[in-house]
Parts: sequence; structure tokens; C-alpha cells
Amino acid sequence: MTKFSYTEKKDTRSGFGAGLLEAGRKNNKVVGLCADLIGSLKMGDFQHEFPERFFQVGIAEANMMGLAAGMAIDGHIPYTGTFANFSTGRVYDQIRQSIAYSGKNVKICASHAGLTLGEDGATHQILEDIGMMKMLPHMTVINPCDYNQTKAATLAIADYQGPVYLRFGRPKVPIFTPKDQKFIIGKALHLVEGKDVSIFATGHLVWEAIEAEAILASKGISAEIINIHTIKPLDEEAIIKSVIKTGCAVSAEEHQIAGGLGESIAQTLVRNNPVPQEFVAVNDSFGESGTPADLMKKYGLTAEHIVDAALKAIERKS
Repeated sequence: MTKFSYTEKKDTRSGFGAGLLEAGRKNNKVVGLCADLIGSLKMGDFQHEFPERFFQVGIAEANMMGLAAGMAIDGHIPYTGTFANFSTGRVYDQIRQSIAYSGKNVKICASHAGLTLGEDGATHQILEDIGMMKMLPHMTVINPCDYNQTKAATLAIADYQGPVYLRFGRPKVPIFTPKDQKFIIGKALHLVEGKDVSIFATGHLVWEAIEAEAILASKGISAEIINIHTIKPLDEEAIIKSVIKTGCAVSAEEHQIAGGLGESIAQTLVRNNPVPQEFVAVNDSFGESGTPADLMKKYGLTAEHIVDAALKAIERKS
């Protein structure tokens, strides 16, 4: 059984804010742009320390993407900040045409992703953003799991050449990854070794997967837990190696089944090593207003749902 534990909960958006400030201190090419959500995106410290490198564009997200593309041409490293819904759905044309098509070095940083945005409701709870972004050629897609990993990812993308979609959230979640970790884009992290089922989780669902592993262990089932923080490029080698050992898989994500991590894993398995796979994700539905905990439960995204999916995958295998 895993020994993962935590002493503190913190929102991943604060990890982004801390990472952006440190990235700005390390590299004077880093600039910040925000669409009237400085407090929500935790960009205030960067704005205070580097006012000449911070641009408040107002509620004009499309213009923000155009500005960022222009700044990248001039050699800067722009980090754009707004809610995930407005970072993708509202500005998809600008991202596709001005950033992804030419591979510009823009970091699209998106907070309040998924159902855990909570009470703001379906119009703000985007559950399609990973699919939208991963389908764009040249785009890297990253979805870290806690405060420390989000900070590390924010720092790492400053050194990466090319467009990045960095997704994080609003709720306070357990901090369980190392404080001074090195974030390697495209490299999955094995959290728990197991032999009966592979559980591939991303973002907020990583901690749920850890809790599911403890429940499964109490039932005599050995689950392997892998943190897929980078959805594109996907660490196919780690996925294939794991399922060769376990013979079945579960994917877990705070996103639609269509277009998400699970779909990418399924494509990998079909091409290389087909095994039974179960999906823990939102099933073709919009969200609604509610507390994050209630929404996670209603839409099937808790540790208990991961346990049920693991049992189904194991049953199909046998």
C-alpha cells in the first residue's frame, strides 16, 4: 500500500503564481499578460515585482493571444493568464492561427479548469479544453497534480521552445509531490508499483488515484499508479511497459471522456498492446453549479469511482 501523505492543501493556481514569479526572476524575457483576472490567476506578485513586464489587457482574451504572439516574435516568453474556458474556447481561432500554426513560443496558462471551478457553473466549467489543445499541431499540453508540481511545470516551460497549454485549478488539493522537484516535460511519473491494474491519472485525479490504491490494497489488489502530467507529448513507453505487466488499465481525469487523456491512452494501447481499459471522466455532459466535492461525486470522479473502474478492468481481463 502506498505511503503517500500530505500535511497541507493548496490550490494549483497558486503554484502557477509562485512559478511565474520565479521564472521572471530567472529570465528577463518572461512577460505576463492577464485578461482582468490577476487575483484569480495569482499573478499579482509578478505584476508588483516586474510592472514593466506585465500587461493587463482587460476582458479581451483574443487580443491577449495576438499580443502574446507578437511578443514571442520579438524574443519574449509570454505567459497568458485567464480561466481555462476563456483560454481555449473563446480564443481557439487566435491560438490556432497566430500561435500553434507557426509554433510560437507562447505559454497559455489556464486556471479554473474542469468541474472543480464549482459554483460558477457549466458556462465556466470547461471540460473539453485538453482535447481542443492536444489536437493542435505543435502544442504541448500539461496538467499537473498539486501546488509543487504546478510550480515546477511553470518554471520548466520557460526553458521549452514552443507553444504550451498549462492547465491548473481553483480548489485546494493535497500537496504530496516534492518541493524542489525537476519537471521533465513528456515523462510520466511512477508513484506506486503494482501488478494487477494500471491506473493512469492526471491533474486533480492523481490524488484520487492514490486514495483508490489504498482502498484496492485493502481488498488484496495491487494497483500501479502513474501520474501523466504531460498529455502531449504522451509518455507511450511508460504506458505500454505498465500494461504489459498488469494486463488492464484505468484512465482518470477531470475532463470529458471524448478528447481527453483516456482517449490518448486508448490510441496508444490499440496500436501497441490492446488490453481492457476503463475510463473515469465526465461522460458527454456539461457541468452545473455546486461544490467541487459534490460535483466530483455526482459526475463520477472520486477515488471510489476509480476503484469501481479498476475492478471492472480486472474482471474484463480475467
